[in-house]
Amino acid sequence: MTAHPIDRRPSPPQGLGRQEEAIAFLGDPRAHDGQAVERIDTHAALVFLAGDRALKLKRAVRYPYLDYSTVEKRHAACLAELAINRRTAPALYRDVVALRRGADGQLFLDAGEGEGEAVDWLVSMTRFPDDALFDRMAERHRLPPDLMRRLAERIAAFHREAAPRPDGGGAEAMRAVADGNLEDLRTAPDLFAEALVARLAERSAAALDRLAPLLEERRRSGFVRHGHGDLHLRNIVLLDGEPTLFDAIEFDEALAVADVFYDLAFLLMDLDHRGLRRLGNLVLNRYLEETEDYGGLAALPLFLSLRAAVRAKVLAAALRLGGTASGLAEEARRYLDHALAALDPAPARLVAVGGLSGTGKTRLAEGLAPGLGPAPGAVVLRTDVLRKRLCGVADTDRLPEDGYAPAVTERVYAELYRRAAAVLAAGHAVVVDAVSARPEERRRLAMVAADSGVRFDGIWLDAPLTARAERVANRRNDASDATAEVVERQESYDLGTIDWTRLDAGRVAADVLDEARASLA
Repeated sequence: MTAHPIDRRPSPPQGLGRQEEAIAFLGDPRAHDGQAVERIDTHAALVFLAGDRALKLKRAVRYPYLDYSTVEKRHAACLAELAINRRTAPALYRDVVALRRGADGQLFLDAGEGEGEAVDWLVSMTRFPDDALFDRMAERHRLPPDLMRRLAERIAAFHREAAPRPDGGGAEAMRAVADGNLEDLRTAPDLFAEALVARLAERSAAALDRLAPLLEERRRSGFVRHGHGDLHLRNIVLLDGEPTLFDAIEFDEALAVADVFYDLAFLLMDLDHRGLRRLGNLVLNRYLEETEDYGGLAALPLFLSLRAAVRAKVLAAALRLGGTASGLAEEARRYLDHALAALDPAPARLVAVGGLSGTGKTRLAEGLAPGLGPAPGAVVLRTDVLRKRLCGVADTDRLPEDGYAPAVTERVYAELYRRAAAVLAAGHAVVVDAVSARPEERRRLAMVAADSGVRFDGIWLDAPLTARAERVANRRNDASDATAEVVERQESYDLGTIDWTRLDAGRVAADVLDEARASLA
């Protein structure tokens, strides 16, 4: 379990002593059928781990952003936590349990409607190993790309299912977050340089002014939803082999009702801050493939900055409350630097990766994307995926031959040009992953860049027939339907004059990536 990132500076907790008896009882193995008890303390809760169960007791505290000061309020918060988190983790959140006092004056746990005074309330959860938390997995470099793509799919599904809330979010809500961040950062002049906070204030205000119409349009269009609110790696766990979101904000609905891209931005910022931009880029691209919500990209730099600033002030608050973790102050400063860097201008550009089937276009496109444009890198537009979506099938479903008829291919490329232009207009870079065998297709891609006023680079991959056929034969769970027969057929294509940078893709993929990066410098 973990403490929530907060949007207001905490004041000293009030009234914890009223729970001393309950805490002593819950820490006793006799309350858990004799099983050993491990206790985890956070700023707002105490978690007791015993056997296969975790019991979360909300502290009797009152902060500016939450109030657990009475038994009734803690009961309501437990019920809210159960309901909100069962949206994403029903197997993890079991029940709300009462801590009652019996007729003999002794405390006991009651999962039903037993008799006796309810002294307190707890959320009963299924216990999981700490090494199943995504932040721990990240520290051990155990977050494989496929798992991160599945995480992105899970988040996209959650956002689709979440209730739209046009009454919240929008430009004023984001401005309030920014103002709250700055107010709290200014209370720690010994930690954060005044000039840096002033620069963040200036850049944030400019971004908010520029993006206000977009934020309001997204609010009216249903992109403000009741999301998670605290979606960083420590609040994601691998449960039964699946990425599972948990510990969503329940104490203040306003912190969880926001633009879905602001919800996603916490995870993207967390990955980037840990030096895992490649994984962040994979998450962003898979999320976009699932949602097709390219309209939120323009606001992403602001959202990443706001999330980083929240983390900076949370760590500052932890220091004020007596936090002694090594490097806490330096980490807080690093988050402020991150908040500023997220708003640094990064030029949009269009890079097209072309070549016949089996030349390694997708691997190269995914390798180039994290280093292009604003964080967490370029949007990858792959015609194989676009074709499947236009035909209404899953990415890995094989299409019949008529799915590759010339008219269908024209529709696919028309959609490719449209999406590329939209992403560029949002200020982000694009990497196109498409065969682009026809000269007209290559010309149109260059025109999209020219019309958008951005730099264009085309990279054409060449590889021997035998290498291409072998790669295609070894594909598994891929959006491409290419077969060895398709590879043979492509040998007869009239490619016309190719004026893109041509690379030998029959080599080791890392060498091809290095040469491609050098050509884009």
